[in-house]
Amino acid sequence: MATNSAVIVLLLVAAAVLACAGGARGFYLPGVAPAGFLKKDPLAVKVNQLSSIKTQLPYSYYSLPFCRPGTIVDSAENLGEVLRGDRIENSLYVFEMMEPRLCQIVCKIAPTQDEAKDLKEKIEDEYRINMILDNLPLVVPIKRLDQEAPTVYQQGVHIGIKGQYSGSKEEKHFIHNHFTFLVKYHKDDTGLARIVAFEVKPYSIKHEFDGDWKGNATLLKTCDPHSRRLVVDSDSPQEVDANKEIIFTYDINFEESPIKWASRWDTYLLMADDQIHWFSIVNSLMIVLFLSGMVAMIMLRTLYRDISKYNQLEDQEDAQEETGWKLVHGDVFRPPVNADLLCVYVGTGVQFLGMLLVTLLFAILGLLSPANRGGLMTAMLLLWVFMGLFAGYASSRLYRMFKGSQWKNVTIKTALMFPGIVFAIFLVLNALIWGEKSSGAVPFTTMFALVLLWFGISVPLVFIGSYLGFKKPAMEDPVRTNKIARPIPEQPWYMNPVVSVLIGGILPFGAVFIELFFILTSIWLHQFYYIFGFLFLVFVILILTCAEIAIVLCYFQLCGEDYQWWWRSYLTSGSSALYLFLYATFYFFTKLEITKTVSGVLYFGYMLIASYAFFVLTGTIGFYACFWFTRLIYSSVKID
Repeated sequence: MATNSAVIVLLLVAAAVLACAGGARGFYLPGVAPAGFLKKDPLAVKVNQLSSIKTQLPYSYYSLPFCRPGTIVDSAENLGEVLRGDRIENSLYVFEMMEPRLCQIVCKIAPTQDEAKDLKEKIEDEYRINMILDNLPLVVPIKRLDQEAPTVYQQGVHIGIKGQYSGSKEEKHFIHNHFTFLVKYHKDDTGLARIVAFEVKPYSIKHEFDGDWKGNATLLKTCDPHSRRLVVDSDSPQEVDANKEIIFTYDINFEESPIKWASRWDTYLLMADDQIHWFSIVNSLMIVLFLSGMVAMIMLRTLYRDISKYNQLEDQEDAQEETGWKLVHGDVFRPPVNADLLCVYVGTGVQFLGMLLVTLLFAILGLLSPANRGGLMTAMLLLWVFMGLFAGYASSRLYRMFKGSQWKNVTIKTALMFPGIVFAIFLVLNALIWGEKSSGAVPFTTMFALVLLWFGISVPLVFIGSYLGFKKPAMEDPVRTNKIARPIPEQPWYMNPVVSVLIGGILPFGAVFIELFFILTSIWLHQFYYIFGFLFLVFVILILTCAEIAIVLCYFQLCGEDYQWWWRSYLTSGSSALYLFLYATFYFFTKLEITKTVSGVLYFGYMLIASYAFFVLTGTIGFYACFWFTRLIYSSVKID
């Protein structure tokens, strides 16, 4: 029991250290040099995708009739950005450092019937405009009712709002056509200004002007700094209607800030609910403590007593009268049904485990900063590809132990089965996104790059790993396997495979479901998630929980003289994926406002992929825990 207490103490210490690492101040992506600006230096604002939490379908900024530059230039994007649906382009918003401007005209448009309809639909679906300045995303500061509470920052600014004129019940669509930008900067020792915040307040105003339209030189009656007439409210909003002129304007203000450049992401990543995360950790540790106690009891008391008793038995007839796990020693290492498929899934699980461990380690060290958009997804894809080496090795070692000879077939399945199923689902979802003409649709060139990574790097590495694993001598079983299988006695209802598997998945899911809420929120509600210290700790707790629940139920199964533990151990902890999908369904109906059928299909499609991956990961952890446990206990018993 002392060993398990030490584990809990170490976890608590790790919690404090990792939580500090996850929210460390002044931690920035190595290799990214800060940009310094002098007074009047040009600051180019870039536009990104239009995003909505109601549809989850991103669109290009210029898919709507906004002011366009003469030539639209696409910024270079990494693999992760393309898969996220980012489309970063230049814009007509150009500032000069520390040069405030008021009532700057961008352009005037008169939307056609179709364009007005499209604008109204996007306002209805609560689409937001995303902009970038010096690699910082545009945010809208929202003050909480509690004055002492920190300001909340909303990513992106809504295209417009729905409302009614006073005295009318008819709902109209109004566009935000005036932006008041605020750029905060910090001066370093060299006197250069570095941008540390990019904020905006949107307004809707029906602009008026006298005389002829003279482009940017037109004097507006509704916004004129010379007569001190500025836009400070939306009392006379700009309605969206076909052939109705809309004039886009902006103000730009600059403000010196004490925030240093290295800490400029801290306000975006502010974790106001860290107490909930600590509650999650304590809750999970209680589960681990409970399971550790059970494992300790089995290992130190029950097994020690059983092994001592079995080793003292000299009379073979007395041994035959004994019941329990020792009786199945001649069958416990008998290869299972569909052994090749088990090897494939175990190898894939090892690939996932390696990818997640390295990704979380990089994230904790600050190498996957949110400043590097798409970096997390790119890193996970590349790590998945290179971890194919370990997948091939793990699957072939297990297959060799089962005395299989068709190692090439197992290798091909390991390299193709899981990625193939995921890729097929992804193709269907991508076709739906194409049908909606969304910028989130992955282009053919990117699809080709993914296939190239898969077949050009991952598959060869799986074969190399498999060859190395199969070349090594097979692991010897600690006991001999009988030629004739022993009949399995009838089991009580609670040891029925379906019942025990479903029970086994509850505790691993219970250990992570609170953190899961924050992860789903960051993905589907477009919020920042950068508390990788907590996430790493929860991941460690998940590994411990999966291992311990699998060992406990495996022991009960063997005590019932049921030796078919191979698949059961995988499915016991892997069934937590079922609860993950059920929770995702609950989250969809209680937290999201998705109304479009296509968006709903996308949500459940992506959550199906996530649940499938979670099944492979947790199942492999449970399998290896039982594999180690059975080899340990049967190698400790003298078999006559």
